[in-house]
Amino acid sequence: MNIYIVFDSEGGHTRALAESIAAGAASVHGATVHLHSTEEADIYKLVEMDAIIWGCPGHFGSISSGLKQWIDKLGYLWAEGKLVDKVGAVFCTIATEHGGLESTLIHLLTPMLHQGMIITGLPGNFADNALYGSYYGVGVTCPVDSDDLLSEQGMALGKALGERVARITNRLIT
Repeated sequence: MNIYIVFDSEGGHTRALAESIAAGAASVHGATVHLHSTEEADIYKLVEMDAIIWGCPGHFGSISSGLKQWIDKLGYLWAEGKLVDKVGAVFCTIATEHGGLESTLIHLLTPMLHQGMIITGLPGNFADNALYGSYYGVGVTCPVDSDDLLSEQGMALGKALGERVARITNRLIT
């Protein structure tokens, strides 16, 4: 099972979250994880993938320009229905509490819905998610006054999302 993770990262926070998601996905037997920044990611590889996870820093409650430019290249895949029924999930980092985390996640989900993908969020039965996260994907606050790229809670949420996407994908393709 192939899982493609694409991220845009400016200060390293979103990269750290992407890496924790990749670690969670890789922990599921049979998962092969492809982790790429938007500069490296190849849209033509998406057709070969079983699941696609993308994320970015939230910019004023929306998608970063780097990831948006990458997503905007997916038009031909949409026209040919190449991503229909692939599993999808999203993630983001923001600098301030109440800084647009959920609106960014929803903006990230919208292109997946247009592509006909099967959206996977993170349910509230994961304790850290019920108190700290979001059901739309993984969104974490990375305060500008912190030396940590990603909190332990953020790392746990990332791993949980990656593992969940891999388990669901495995169920769907077998």
